[in-house]
Order: sequence, then structure tokens, then C-alpha cells
Amino acid sequence: MESFTNQQGVVIVDAIIKVIQENTTYLSEIDGAIGDGDHGINMNKAVTQTKEKLAGQATDLTTGFKVVSDIMLDDIGGSMGPLYGTFFRQMFRVVRKKENIDAEVFNDMLTRALESIKDIGSAKVGDKTLLDTLEPAVIAFETQRKNGKDFLTALTAMKVAAEKGKDSTVDMVAKVGRSSRLGERSRGVLDAGATSCWLILCAMADSIIALKQ
Repeated sequence: MESFTNQQGVVIVDAIIKVIQENTTYLSEIDGAIGDGDHGINMNKAVTQTKEKLAGQATDLTTGFKVVSDIMLDDIGGSMGPLYGTFFRQMFRVVRKKENIDAEVFNDMLTRALESIKDIGSAKVGDKTLLDTLEPAVIAFETQRKNGKDFLTALTAMKVAAEKGKDSTVDMVAKVGRSSRLGERSRGVLDAGATSCWLILCAMADSIIALKQ
């Protein structure tokens, strides 16, 4: 599979909605260890509103990502609303005029999302945030693509890097956000944002891979 259509890409939106809904409690439990405990609730609110808004209408990847980005930016509080709103908005902007999405377009989606998230905050890899998942995942995908690997191989590498990045946050001390006030007490648990980012990236990859089957 070299590409998929924008219309086929709606399965990506559906997969993201499903994985967040299924892991709402898990994400809030992780967040509750060093944060407010509402990460799963807020993420679920966003994807559920997205599902309701898209119900009963023909849609595609562009529309799905635009809707979820608008909801994240307009209706979801805390730090995750602006971050994920930016994440999905940048990807929407890349694909809005694309009929077909190949590895190059997907790489552009990921890169634009990563750069924009880094631009709106001071966090970097090692600070115990979603960037610890996102940045190595994006780098892994781009590296595979530059090395001439196919789309599915790059997606698999992205998933592996995302999981390693997510798991690495267990041993980190939070440097930004509310949990940073805990200092060493923030060590020993996963970061909720890194975990939800891992879930989202894996849902994206798995749904694209499934299009080949």
C-alpha cells in the first residue's frame, strides 16, 4: 500500500475515538497519580463530541480532524485541549486539499504537528510530556522513509518508538505543568499525555495498516 484516500482515512478518526473511549478510565488513573486525574475525562469528552458531530454525515479524514481540532481548542480545558487541538489542526491543514495520503504526506502531517506543539510550549524531550512519545515517533517514521522503507514499515517503526517514548516517562521527573511541582515525587509513573499520544499514534498506524488488508 503506497497511499490511501482522504475518504478512506475516516477510519483513522474512528480508531482514535474508539481507543480513547476504551481507555478513558486508564488515562485518568495515570493522571491522578501526579495530576488532576481528569485527562481521560477530557479526552473522552472531545472524541465523544466529535463522534456525535460527525454522526449521520459523509465525512473524510480532513473533516474528522478539523472537527476534533475545533472541539479540542474551543471546548476542552487544561493543557491538553490546546496541545491536541494544535496537533489535529496542523494535520488537517496538511491533508485538506489532498485526495490521496502517502508516506510523504503523512510524514508532513506528523512533522507539522510536532513543530507546532513545540512552538506553543517550552517542553522538550525528557520533561515528561507527550513530546517524549511524539518526537521519537516522528523521527522514527521520517528516518524509515528517508532510508527508502515502505509506508507500512515506517508506521511499524513509529509505533515501536512511540511505545518506548511513552515508557521512558516512568523514570522521568516532570519539568513542566502542574506535576512539576511534585519534583522527585513525579518519578515512577507514566505521563498521561505521553500515554494518550501513544494510543493515538498506534490507532492511526493500525487503522492505516488495516486498509491494506
